[in-house]
Parts: sequence; structure tokens; C-alpha cells
Amino acid sequence: MSRQLSFAEALLEAQDRCLATHPEAFLMGLGVPDPKGIFGTTIGLQQKYGAARVFDIPLSENAITGVALGAAITGMRPILTHQRVDFALLAMEQLVNQAAKWHYMFGGTMRAPMVVRMIIGRGWGQGPQHSQSLQAWFAHIPGLKVVMPTTARDAKGLLIASVEDDNPVVFLEHRWLYAIRDDVPSEDYRTPLGSARIMRKGTDVTVVGVSYMALEALRAADKLAADGVSAEVIDLRSIQPWDTETILGSVEKTGRLVIADTGWHSFGVAAEIVSTVVEERFDRLKAAPRRVASPDCPSPTSPALAAHFFPRADDVCQAILKVMGRKSSAKGAPSFKGLDVPDKSFTGPF
Repeated sequence: MSRQLSFAEALLEAQDRCLATHPEAFLMGLGVPDPKGIFGTTIGLQQKYGAARVFDIPLSENAITGVALGAAITGMRPILTHQRVDFALLAMEQLVNQAAKWHYMFGGTMRAPMVVRMIIGRGWGQGPQHSQSLQAWFAHIPGLKVVMPTTARDAKGLLIASVEDDNPVVFLEHRWLYAIRDDVPSEDYRTPLGSARIMRKGTDVTVVGVSYMALEALRAADKLAADGVSAEVIDLRSIQPWDTETILGSVEKTGRLVIADTGWHSFGVAAEIVSTVVEERFDRLKAAPRRVASPDCPSPTSPALAAHFFPRADDVCQAILKVMGRKSSAKGAPSFKGLDVPDKSFTGPF
């Protein structure tokens, strides 16, 4: 049975189910037992499962990530939260040089089943050090799996699948998604890591969205439908591994490709997808693929600059029109340019 849950509520339910069904699972992180519970995703879990399984941590990211790894290789299934992806930079030794290598270094006899939740995306006007989208960095490391759910349904399914996976999984959540609501089944289910989802079928152009940008891609597709453009929108969902079969199959049909990513333009997820499509389906392309991503400079704090830094639906529209070789006659309001909120209907968190 499905109900309407927010993205945050779906994550909370997923962790609740994992703690209930896996005695070896535990949850730790800065602010986990806080009354606001990391955007509402951990509220009440300490009261239900006790402070031995759900607890706060010292402000020492490298040490605590090492604790999670040590617990994982001895049979536990830790879920560790770093409230911002930027904070995890202090733990790159444990993530990249230890957790990612453990299975390989011991010839497949050891495993490190740990999930590291991190928050990406703009907000609070915190600029260069708190608004980064570093998924391409983590995805570049063999041994790490990287997922980025967009919908509440996938947030629950991907988190359960990640906790049950025997590999270290970096689980990236965009701040602007926590209030988004969706039909979420009440029963346990798993969304396979490495699978994309076609959110909207189309015939003229394939648009791949990464995390929140999948929603902006849907808005762009809706707007350009008035011009007679039929866009197929794909939510990538999993960054490493990623679903080459679904994307290549869509490009075979449409012959055109646009990728909308939250990260930087150069050396990113969008660049990897473009490279693969060009290598594997160059003969099916009718136009050069386009990337929609953040410009190659640090994220600004100033509202005036931020309004032009982060890509939105209008930017996706322009990229689609370029690969179509067309100009727009579509009517409609431009993308909302608020600094800390995605649109005027946004009610939280913070």
C-alpha cells in the first residue's frame, strides 16, 4: 500500500526499518538525536532504539568514519551521517584509502558494509564551503558506490538497498528534496543500485537529470511541450555504478542528449555520460550532446551571484533547444531565482 510521504519521512522510515530488521545496524552522526533530527530524517529513532544504536558523535569526521569502517569490517552495518558533504572532506583518508580498498586488498575475503549519508546543494547562503556537489569525486574511486535519490519513493528503496549492500555506499541527499512528497509503499522494498528510471517518455531528446536536477529537467520538458518538443527525462538515481543500458537505449531512440547535473561542468558526472554515449552510440547522434551544470568556480554566497550560478529549468530548456536546432516560442514564467528555496511553494526545512 502506498501513502504520500516526504523525502525526509521516507528516509526516516527506511532507517527505522533497517534498525528493526538488522540487529547489526546502527546510526550515528552529528545532530542525529537533535530535536530537528537532520532535516527530520532521524527524529525519534534514539528514543525507539536506544542510545547504544542511535547516537551523536564528536566533531571529528576522520576518526568517526574510521569507527564506522572498523565496525563494518567486524560484522556491523553502520549508517553514518555527515550533515554536509563538505564535512566529509576531513574523512577522505578513511573513505578513499581505507573503506574503498578493503575488499580488494584482502582478495575478496573482507567486506565493508557501511553507508555514509551526506547533504549536497545550495542553501543558507553558505557559499563556497557548504554548497558543493562532490558526487563525481566519490564516483571516481573504485570500491565506492554512490547514489543520489530524487524522489521519496527512491529515497526509501535506495537507502534500504544501500544498508544491505556489502560495499561502502556514499548516499547523497539534495537539501531541496526533503520536502518533496511522493507515493511511498508502506512495505519494505529495495531500489537496485545502478538502475536509472524513466520519469517521462519522449521521442525527440534524452534528458538525464542528476538528483534535484531531474525535477528541473521535468519542468523544462513540460515547458517545451508547448513547442512540440518531446523530451524523455531520465532520473539517473545511481552515479556509481550507473545505468548505461537505459541511457544508451534512450539515445538510440532520440538521437539527442542533454545531461543536467548539480556538480561542476568540467570533469563531472555529465562529462562521463557524454563520453560514454559518444564512444558507444556516436553513429546514432543527430547533434552534439550538451551539459547543464554549475560553472567552474566556487559557489558564491551573494544572492545576486547565486541567482546566476546554479542551473535551473530555463538552462535545461536552452540546452534542449540547442540540440534540437530550434528557438523557443513557449510561454511561461522563468525559473524562480530565490537564493535558499527552489520555488515559492517551498516550506522548509530551515
